[in-house]
Amino acid sequence: MSPFYSHSENKAGQPGSLAKHLHDVAARAMSFAERFGAGDDARLAALLHDLGKYGALFQRRLQHPHAVSRLDHWSIGAWVALSRYKLSGIASALCIQGHHIGLQQASEDALRALEPLQLNRHHPLGLRLTETDTTLLLSRLADDGIVLPQHVSSHYDYTSVARSPAAAMLDIRMLFSTLVDADFLSTESHFNTVRPEAPYSRPTPPDLLPQEALKTVTQYVSKLAANSAMDSAFANLRNELFGSCLEAGSRATGLFTLTAPTGSGKTLAMLAFALAHAHAHRLDRIIVVIPYLSIIEQTVSIYRRVFEGRFGHTYIIEDHSLKNAPGNNASTDTDDLHRRDSDLLAENWDAPIVVTTSVQFLESLFSNRPSACRKLHRLARSVILFDEIQTLPKELAIPTLATIVRLTERYGASVVFATATQPAFTHLDGALRRLNPTGWHPMEIAPTRVSEFRSHREPRIHFPPDDERISFEELGARLARHHQVLCVVNLKRHALQLLETLAGADTPLFHLSTNMCPAHRRATLDRLQRRLPTNQPCCLIATQCVEAGVDLDFPVVYRAMAPLDAIVQAAGRCNRHRLRDSGDVFVFMPAADEPLYPDSAYAQATDVTRLVIKQAKRQGSRISPEHISRYYRLLYEVADLCNAQSDLVDAIRRQDFAEVASQYRVIRTNTIRVVVPYDRDTYERLVQMAETTGLTREFIQHAQHHAVSIYSPRPDSAVRRYLLPVRSRRAPTEETNWFIYSEPSHYDPLKGLVTPDETCWIA
Repeated sequence: MSPFYSHSENKAGQPGSLAKHLHDVAARAMSFAERFGAGDDARLAALLHDLGKYGALFQRRLQHPHAVSRLDHWSIGAWVALSRYKLSGIASALCIQGHHIGLQQASEDALRALEPLQLNRHHPLGLRLTETDTTLLLSRLADDGIVLPQHVSSHYDYTSVARSPAAAMLDIRMLFSTLVDADFLSTESHFNTVRPEAPYSRPTPPDLLPQEALKTVTQYVSKLAANSAMDSAFANLRNELFGSCLEAGSRATGLFTLTAPTGSGKTLAMLAFALAHAHAHRLDRIIVVIPYLSIIEQTVSIYRRVFEGRFGHTYIIEDHSLKNAPGNNASTDTDDLHRRDSDLLAENWDAPIVVTTSVQFLESLFSNRPSACRKLHRLARSVILFDEIQTLPKELAIPTLATIVRLTERYGASVVFATATQPAFTHLDGALRRLNPTGWHPMEIAPTRVSEFRSHREPRIHFPPDDERISFEELGARLARHHQVLCVVNLKRHALQLLETLAGADTPLFHLSTNMCPAHRRATLDRLQRRLPTNQPCCLIATQCVEAGVDLDFPVVYRAMAPLDAIVQAAGRCNRHRLRDSGDVFVFMPAADEPLYPDSAYAQATDVTRLVIKQAKRQGSRISPEHISRYYRLLYEVADLCNAQSDLVDAIRRQDFAEVASQYRVIRTNTIRVVVPYDRDTYERLVQMAETTGLTREFIQHAQHHAVSIYSPRPDSAVRRYLLPVRSRRAPTEETNWFIYSEPSHYDPLKGLVTPDETCWIA
């Protein structure tokens, strides 16, 4: 047996053979990469990724881990890939270099700096190479029976970077994904092997089985329709949308949009398209990308009801911060086993249907870190469904679209952008082509008559006169006249002012905002969803968290002046299912002190909305697809997106993976997580966990549903005296992002957390 090892002893008392590890990683990486024509690159990267482990320093470190530290065993393999294979080795070299420290930069200077002697003298991370003699390492590699290829046919074209920089970066990340996932899996297998004769085996997910799953979805939708009291015209609309999605499934893979009114059944219609499409083109999985956690819970609940576990407990997996949060019911051993299986498969999205957040998906797509990127190769030959795509931050639109286009043109994926307010991304085509020359050419799935649907039961939107302002006292008086009413405002302090104004009203008062922890919001939604269909009185004061996908149906909605997509989404909570003869949406301008909006971008979008509303007023106050398209075109022009030079775009042009990952943020906030006393029993258990075990994965899993996010308070903020840090036992001096809120009286059963410093609140 070769005397060279890759890992220390496992549970069976066996050290990991280096040759075995390299062969295993190569086989896995090749199988992943061959699905998009990058098998040669993946095999080369895998065979060389741990070349430095043949160095004596690394072997000594395995035996005496405390005596030898701060070693670099990866750069030497990257240099061999570059020096031996020239341009054909660049992709593999970048992946080898990054498999521990993250992808770095694809520039001549950065690649040249990998030369071993130079790197050993001036290592940017202060490390030392395990060996600088490539000839010695390659001879040991050969003695272990590993033969490097004579030539490599690379899927990465370094000469095309200047004209297609976003596409080039995705090509590297996809290859990187195959290497790091294969490396993770091989290492996991080694360390989890308990007996030599019984190697560790990961849970195996079921196949997608799209034809059988589609039949199940179709039967479920038919059953819903048969039991629905919905307006016939709207029921016909839902049927037509579902039928259009089924029919579109046979189209060629590529980019799609799905534009349909709120309440028209997009959640299941999209799923039907994805299954029909996967069956037609033998695609592997469906990935559902949703902007808000509240919608994820709702969507997953629907999917699980549809399939009722008949395809296996890992047929649908979730990858987001609230997954697997324990509920009130005691879990069984089987539940725990299923949860462990799902957690493992979520690490690399190895499941037929994956439901995740926009933050998780998009930031992984632009990440440089191994753990985030390992799942990306699963995007090849998949159907990716983006729900509520209008929530994509406009400053990220061009790099995001350029990268999404590459997924469809190079990796056999199909992507659907679904919303009632479809952004005018075609207007950005010229700027997009500077990052990917293919451009933006999606196919619309829904017929025009669906996106322009109008019936006599459609909510009427009433816009205020240009100079009208309304006080919260007057607004409260208007709300109190309604039996069931929803009012959506732009700021939490406005919601609290309204709640104070309505405190003595006869109508039962409800509130939804992110000052409430997820468990509190879920309980409030459950109460509302029981009251609304039975015509019990209720008045809901909410912030934007109630919009975009939340299944509430009020006869009357009030909406503070806002970006046009937010107004349309609020209108989607009014007579949502067309069960009433009519519905009314009243847009108002609050007579309140500045600021009126969460940030300058929101204010800018609202100003553009006012321009579009003037046109809508002249045309009967109905918001049409034409108005929505005009709104987005004006918004992009005002923001000068097509000409703006951002740090993110500059980093993409430089092929600087680390800087791109740093700049690409779907949510740009400096926030902390605060455990609140919504449920006192749970709160006390979490306080005890924080004191005894500190910040652990188990603590976070239990705490997610009982925590709120707030802006990190200033050093002089009054809030700081109530924040008790939850520290890791392993690193008690490190900064933490988790805190216990120590003053129970600040958590109101209606309002949620009301801190003494409003600057901590997230709008």
